[in-house]
Amino acid sequence: MSETTVTVESAATETSSCCGSCGTGAAPAAESARTSVFQVKGMTCGHCVTSVTAELKKLDGVDDVAVDLATGKVTVGSTRSLADSEVAAAVDEAGYDLVGRVEG
Repeated sequence: MSETTVTVESAATETSSCCGSCGTGAAPAAESARTSVFQVKGMTCGHCVTSVTAELKKLDGVDDVAVDLATGKVTVGSTRSLADSEVAAAVDEAGYDLVGRVEG
């Protein structure tokens, strides 16, 4: 089985500005203030990744979700601390099980 990583990134916000020195004219991407990694059980395909990502993105403050399908690890970037219970509820709503937080 090959390893598959799917990353969903949010677009830069309108409040970002660009100095223009790089010549691209693109605003720099806003970085997440916090990054948390969770272990999720039961994901087997791209649909699973899409479902978990969509539910987690509904949580207030979540601005980035990256799912490693091969390992079941889900990395969540957010502007605030996320309670395990709210992440578990979102993962459950998607139809999967939160095993727990992965300590770095």
